[in-house]
Amino acid sequence: MRRFATLVAACLTLAGMLAAQTLPTGVKKVTSVEGITEYRLENGLQVLLFPDPSKQTATVNVTYKVGSLHEGYGETGMAHLLEHMLFLGSKNHLKIDEEFRAHAARSNGSTSTDRTNYFETFPATDENLKWALELESDRMVNSFVAKEALDKEMTVVRNEFERGENMPSRVLFQRVLSTAFIWHNYGKSTIGAKSDLENVSIERLQAFYKKYYQPDNAVLVVSGKIDEPKTLALVAETFAKIPRPTRKIERPYTVEPVQDGERFVTVRRVGDTQSILAVYKTPDGAHPDMAALNLLTTILADTPSGRLHKALVESKKAASVGAGVWPTSEPGVMLFSATVRKDGNLDEVKDTVLRVVHDIVKEPPTKEELERARQAELKQYEMALNNSESIGLMLSEPIARGDWRLFFLDRDNIKKVTSEDVIRVAKHYLKEDNRTIGLFRPVEAPDRAEIPAITDREAILKDFKGSAVVAQGEAFDPSPENIESRLQRSTLPNGMKLALLPKKTRGATVHGTVTLHFADLESASNRGRAPGMISGMLMRGTKKHTRQQIQDELDRLKARVNPAGGGANAVRFALETTRENLPATLKLLAEILREPAYPENEFDQLKNSALSANEQALRDPQALGFLTLRQHIAPYAKGDLRRTRLPQEEIEEMKATTLDEVKKFYNEFYGASNAEFTLVGDFDPAEMKTLAGQLFGDWKSPGKYTRVPFAYRPATAINQSIETPDKENAVFTAGMPLKLSEKDPDYPALTFANYLFGGGMSSRLFARVRTKEGLSYGVGSGISAHPVYDDGTFTVTAIAAPQNVAKVEAVFKEEIAKLLKDGFTDQEIAEGKRGWLQGRAVDRSQDQSLAGILATNEFEGRTLAYQAEIEKKVAALTAQQIVEALRRNIDPAKISYVKAGDFKKVAAAAAAAGAGK
Repeated sequence: MRRFATLVAACLTLAGMLAAQTLPTGVKKVTSVEGITEYRLENGLQVLLFPDPSKQTATVNVTYKVGSLHEGYGETGMAHLLEHMLFLGSKNHLKIDEEFRAHAARSNGSTSTDRTNYFETFPATDENLKWALELESDRMVNSFVAKEALDKEMTVVRNEFERGENMPSRVLFQRVLSTAFIWHNYGKSTIGAKSDLENVSIERLQAFYKKYYQPDNAVLVVSGKIDEPKTLALVAETFAKIPRPTRKIERPYTVEPVQDGERFVTVRRVGDTQSILAVYKTPDGAHPDMAALNLLTTILADTPSGRLHKALVESKKAASVGAGVWPTSEPGVMLFSATVRKDGNLDEVKDTVLRVVHDIVKEPPTKEELERARQAELKQYEMALNNSESIGLMLSEPIARGDWRLFFLDRDNIKKVTSEDVIRVAKHYLKEDNRTIGLFRPVEAPDRAEIPAITDREAILKDFKGSAVVAQGEAFDPSPENIESRLQRSTLPNGMKLALLPKKTRGATVHGTVTLHFADLESASNRGRAPGMISGMLMRGTKKHTRQQIQDELDRLKARVNPAGGGANAVRFALETTRENLPATLKLLAEILREPAYPENEFDQLKNSALSANEQALRDPQALGFLTLRQHIAPYAKGDLRRTRLPQEEIEEMKATTLDEVKKFYNEFYGASNAEFTLVGDFDPAEMKTLAGQLFGDWKSPGKYTRVPFAYRPATAINQSIETPDKENAVFTAGMPLKLSEKDPDYPALTFANYLFGGGMSSRLFARVRTKEGLSYGVGSGISAHPVYDDGTFTVTAIAAPQNVAKVEAVFKEEIAKLLKDGFTDQEIAEGKRGWLQGRAVDRSQDQSLAGILATNEFEGRTLAYQAEIEKKVAALTAQQIVEALRRNIDPAKISYVKAGDFKKVAAAAAAAGAGK
């Protein structure tokens, strides 16, 4: 046995030596934690590889260790502005948006205080992976950061700034942080000052780019369905050619002084809800105290167990509460918030927030509170680790804080937190003189919170290994043919249809849906908001479990169960859990659906929250613009189930709806006689079929069900403007009704044409309105069609500064006229088909999305052959067929326009400027 052990050890040593020898030249393995392996290139680039064979996609994410923290005077917003610029082309990738479409890639970028990241998720092929790595390598050092591009993109970013100025909560957050931080850049918004955005020089932007966008300041993460050795070789081939820069990046040295008294700021703007935000200074995001601070905020503000929720939301003093710790690379803040309806008492809520927060020291968390918070936090980590795509993106945050392994260390630290730890951090940081919310009050003996120095990451992570690697899943072919070959269908005695797709998944995860159809047009109309409030009430208590107990049980089961839409007279619940916990999760879902308790206090909270949301929408340009357009092009009378309601109508109906009406509707119609049950993931189909029968097979619908009919309803074209005073951002919407169903011969051509015209960042509208003209941060179009009835719509939406809305309208009219005259080029169509078809395959490779597709197919009485046929028809389309379908259905003279914004302010400013001349 000793000789055998010696031989094994020798073999392992030899294997390790051989593995090391097979690394590409210049690549060094650094460490490995729970399936993620870190390598380092000679030029300083950190590389993290996370293979997951169960995915059909791969994700490439590059995180640069630069954000608003690193901006100098006059440079606020520069990091975020540069993020936008890197989508405008580089030396070897001239039209990045078109490449995203050609490779069916979901892509984006984001900027925060400490980092900037860019990512692409795409179908996992060698060609796509090579393209993504070459793209990121090229734009790392060869992007076109040019004056002409800056002039156009600046207006887009400025529009994003203006959109933020419409959001009271965001404005309040920025003002509070600017008051809390006197010197440190965390007090400045990442979006930047408007004047800096408008005046920054191209030379300063180029210098910023050349300094920070280098391999020694970046971390490359590749996750998903990848071959690790091949991927590592490709990374080395692609990135190693970039030389290590000679410059040295100096760490920011500004240290925020210890706060020496309470601070207060008031924001006064037009709005319909009130808010309070209190922040306290905290250590940097790697400090050991962060775990206890995270649990402290969860204990105080979780819904529905949190102390703030119970003190404010359940008492109807506030519509919602929130809390969290801002994990940053340098000392940051912990925050507590509450939203109050316009007629509420904000001062009373402020006093209650401060009292409850500070009373945690006198009333330590109970064992139940601590474990509930811990379970909720750990669930998020475990579920995240089951999704390599999510992890690939989420690692940007711990990277920003100093090291990617902090993700796992944070989780392990949460496991160790005691009640004494929570009280200790509460005593140290929750001090009046460390708080930003109130007026300055002089005191004789200041009680200041000393913030620890920045944590030594190397010391706390030395020899860190992490936990066991999550189980791998199978490589799964998402083609319609393969899915159909593995899909198991059946029907329960009461009529409920089952569609079960077993397959091995990462972490043995399972996704599913339960969809119930009920009532008919007549019986569901003129019922106020009662039908729509049922799904929200079902999650708030059963005859056996309170709302809190339901949430605790879901956390224990590491499961999610949530309402997920459904339709005019339907409701769908989505679930996510693991194979081990699936039976218990389904039993809990059945109890939620079949045994509601309708707690009156929960009904009041639900109603109060809905009223608050609609009151916020009363003056929101985006809500008013889109809803007004939708109500016009799909006109139905008040009370009709199919009517689109404006915020004021929602408020009136919500106020009039009673709990008895909700109960009555449920008792009259809810059952599973017209229902679908789907599962996708790691489970035993025979066991699940039996369990579904036990849970739902005897649940019959008491009332009749008939599908709500829809029909094409012509609408006279209008051009309407809605005034929303004191809103920096406006919205442009356009649309018309279509006599179109999914069975119409023109449907494949129209849905594909919309994809090319306004269906994403690679579309014509995006290229013209945002990239070329710089008028809008976001623009897009949509084609909808009913599966059965001739009832469809064509809509377009864009946000813009109020003074630019007329330009957006003119550009849209030019583009729609050009489209109907000339159609699309053969190149546009060829590249678009590739991206559209691969995107459909990606949707089917996502288990959550696939569960919804299967549920819809069961309801419509079709198989995935339907999807395959649509894709076949799109693949065969010619340019002439597409433009002819557009001409038959889209008539510019019938398009309605609704715009919402502060247009009077713009007109007044223009008049004043004219008078000045």
